[in-house]
Amino acid sequence: MTSYLEPLAQQSTPSLIADKLRQAIGAREFLPGQQLSEAALAQKLGVSRGPLREGMQRLTQEGLLVSIRHRGLFVIEMTPDEVRDMYLAREAIERAAAALILKGDHVAAGDALLEIVEEMAKATTPADNSELDINFHVRLVELSGSPRLGRMHQTFITETRMCIHALDESYSVSDFRSEEHRAIAAAIKAGDRALTDELLIAHMDDALNRLIPPDGGEDGQAAAG
Repeated sequence: MTSYLEPLAQQSTPSLIADKLRQAIGAREFLPGQQLSEAALAQKLGVSRGPLREGMQRLTQEGLLVSIRHRGLFVIEMTPDEVRDMYLAREAIERAAAALILKGDHVAAGDALLEIVEEMAKATTPADNSELDINFHVRLVELSGSPRLGRMHQTFITETRMCIHALDESYSVSDFRSEEHRAIAAAIKAGDRALTDELLIAHMDDALNRLIPPDGGEDGQAAAG
């Protein structure tokens, strides 16, 4: 298993440290509710405490870490309400990204997304499928060309990974919806804004309902969305 907490190969910066920690949280190297040890992290990453503190503060501002007075920093725990709120934000960002794409070279963007869909169709393990599923949505936002949408999106993608990994055992290959992603990519390639928007909304609703059933239960299947 790849560890995101290996020593940094180049001069450390708070941004690089924040990226490392964000990836580690998404991969569940830190579990929800786990306290982060500043001393242990500084040693493991091979960095001084100054930039480490700044990197951790960035994740606190993003909402991935929570500071409890007199106790320290802890990884957030994704409650059903927080999962719903996260998908609400992701939907807004990805719909905005798609709208920007459709104002530009939507054919090339659609082809780029369809390449990921083809990889999804060939994947044989849940781990490969989940990463490709997430990569599709990361790429969609990247193709919008908006750095701000990208920065906001990365926090929600980390939270999405937390949800997926928490339910790994129930996440089978058959659960992945490559055809939903194919339809979104095809609508973008065709330049159909209304259909793209409709498909993205339905896709997010389906993902959320699989994570948190409409009856309010918390035993839904994981869905990268």
